[in-house]
Amino acid sequence: MVPSLWIVVLIKDFTTAKSRLASVLEPMQRRRLAETTASRALDAALALAPTLAVCGSIEAADLARQHGASLVVEPSPSGQNPAAMRGLAEVLERGAESALLLSSDLPLVDTAALRRMLAHAELPGSLVIAAAADGRHGTNALYLRPPGDFTLHFGDASLPKFEAEAQLRGRRFILHEDPSLGLDLDEPSDLSAWRRLEPTG
Repeated sequence: MVPSLWIVVLIKDFTTAKSRLASVLEPMQRRRLAETTASRALDAALALAPTLAVCGSIEAADLARQHGASLVVEPSPSGQNPAAMRGLAEVLERGAESALLLSSDLPLVDTAALRRMLAHAELPGSLVIAAAADGRHGTNALYLRPPGDFTLHFGDASLPKFEAEAQLRGRRFILHEDPSLGLDLDEPSDLSAWRRLEPTG
C-alpha cells in the first residue's frame, strides 16, 4: 500500500506489563492479556508490511518470532521512546522510507484499522500521522515519512508535542481518530470500555 513502509511494533516485557491493572487482574491474567494484544498487533501489521518487533524481553521476542516478525531485543529496556528510536534506526538501515510505530496494547487493532490510518499516507511530502489515544491526548500509533530526523514524545499529552515537533520539522501533521486504534489497556476503566466495544458473536 505504502512504498518502502516498515511497521514497528513495540512490545514490553510481559511480566511487568499492565501494572496499572493490578487492582483488577492477577499477574497471570495481565501477562496473558499483554501476550494477546501483542499477538493481535503483530498479525495486523504483518498482513500489511514488513514488520519489526522491538522486544523488552526474550519471551516477547519468542512471540514475535513465532508470528514471523523481524525483531530486536532491548538489553536494558528504558521506556517507549528509546524502544521506538531503536526500531526506527533499525528499519532505516533496512531501507525504510516510511515507518509506522504501533503500540502492542490495543485490543481492537486490526489490519483494516491500519489501512484506514495509512490511507492518509497517500498525501505527498514529509508527513506525520498520529493516532489518538481515547481521552488522554496520548498517541497509540505514529506514522513518519521519512522515519528519521524526528524526536519522539510518547507519554502524557504526546499528541500536541508530536504536532509541535512536526511543525518544527516542516512536516504536515494529521490527527487520525479511530476507535480501533484509540483504546489502549492502561487503566481498569479501559477494560470496561473494551467489553462494551468488543464485537460479539
